[in-house]
Amino acid sequence: MLLQTQSTTIRPLTTAHLAQTMTLLGLTSFELYQKIETELASNPALELTAERVCPHCRRPLADSNPCPICTRPSNSNPNEPIVYVSSREDFLPSKYTSSESEISEEGLTPDSEDLPTYVLRQIAPDLDPDDHFIAAHILTSLDDDGLLRTPLAEIAHYHHVPISRIEDVIHLIQHSDPLGVGSQTPQEALLVQLEILAETTTIPPFTAKAIQEGMDLLSRRQYSELGHKLHLPLSNVKEIANFISDNLNPYPARAHWGDVRQGSSANPDVYYHPDIVITSQGESEVTHLMVEVISPLAGRLRINPLFREAIHDAPQEKAEQWQEDLDRASLLVKCLQQRNNTLVRLMQRLAVIQRQFILEGDSELAPITRASLAEELGVHESTISRAVASKAVQLPTGRMVPLSKFFDRSLHIRTALLEIIAKESKPLTDIQIAKILDKQGYQVARRTVAKYRAMEGILPAHLRSKNKQNIR
Repeated sequence: MLLQTQSTTIRPLTTAHLAQTMTLLGLTSFELYQKIETELASNPALELTAERVCPHCRRPLADSNPCPICTRPSNSNPNEPIVYVSSREDFLPSKYTSSESEISEEGLTPDSEDLPTYVLRQIAPDLDPDDHFIAAHILTSLDDDGLLRTPLAEIAHYHHVPISRIEDVIHLIQHSDPLGVGSQTPQEALLVQLEILAETTTIPPFTAKAIQEGMDLLSRRQYSELGHKLHLPLSNVKEIANFISDNLNPYPARAHWGDVRQGSSANPDVYYHPDIVITSQGESEVTHLMVEVISPLAGRLRINPLFREAIHDAPQEKAEQWQEDLDRASLLVKCLQQRNNTLVRLMQRLAVIQRQFILEGDSELAPITRASLAEELGVHESTISRAVASKAVQLPTGRMVPLSKFFDRSLHIRTALLEIIAKESKPLTDIQIAKILDKQGYQVARRTVAKYRAMEGILPAHLRSKNKQNIR
């Protein structure tokens, strides 16, 4: 009975704590600042102290500079980043940069776009001009998972075209990035990804059949039943399940954006105010990365001690309201601390994995996924997605990029592709480019080269050849 009472009492608070933390985690530093300002204006239990303290170690800070203790290297290992929380509460752009001239106008432009625009830009070179409206219709009809729930017959009827023409457009969409986007079911998305992956990877036998005939059993992890249905030993079924789990995603948009809804709704002004600032100290092999996680008013927000004392003598008609204010204030302070801890853990690992990218540029980006990082940190993938969504990072060069760029698995290959095309004496075909990339250690298929070329806005070889002739 005691256990039941405790469970009833604790569960709502735990749920509220988790929900509040996840909400705050998804906010940018500017949005968080506005959230805190609103709470300060409406909740008498919250207050700002005049004295600044370090958000982490709670030491008093004499000036506006970060904590001298928390920003000190813990060891001589240059690969170990120094990650700390900073308030930067006034959000003046000049405080984010050492010099306004160091940041170009391009660097302040948000490096993001919504999913329909992103996909349409890839397929445009291969799309019949008359089919642009059809492609736009399909892409704007996708759900948050990147799946098309609208019947094809309905789209065909709307545009007065045969269903086969709709299917041709969807085929182009499905083979763009993220692979499988535009599929009608998670099962279809997996099969599209499997088809592409088979060009460069060895697929366990019967994987496609397992997806086609045993999707329900796979999702419920009923491997024995699936083995019986496919006449396969249990070890083979587990191999198939592990391969699907490691390499395929039934919800393409989730894998690419974390949360596709952030794509079009994010406020572009956010990118004028970085959520994370990375600087470097030292030179060459002893360069330390300083990672500043911005949390507005950190170290100054607290529960009003006078309000906490006064609540014991609250008038009967106000006691309940005052207690709610105190609970709400306590929850906000705790959840803010949890948000900061999560972002610090995330950046501590990301700064190690992407150290070369941070210091040397796009060609050095290490291919990682949100799912793999979530597993490494022991958190749910949705936590990483929320932490990454809409956040902007200022790199040591002053360039500002979305945090999601750290998870762009094709950026280093696309950078290599751009270098190859920049150096070509005569236009290279996609097959030729694929062979050169293979020699450089990038095993990609011809159609993948075509997709990456389209993403970068580069014309096919025969059109590049015509452009050169026209220039001459």
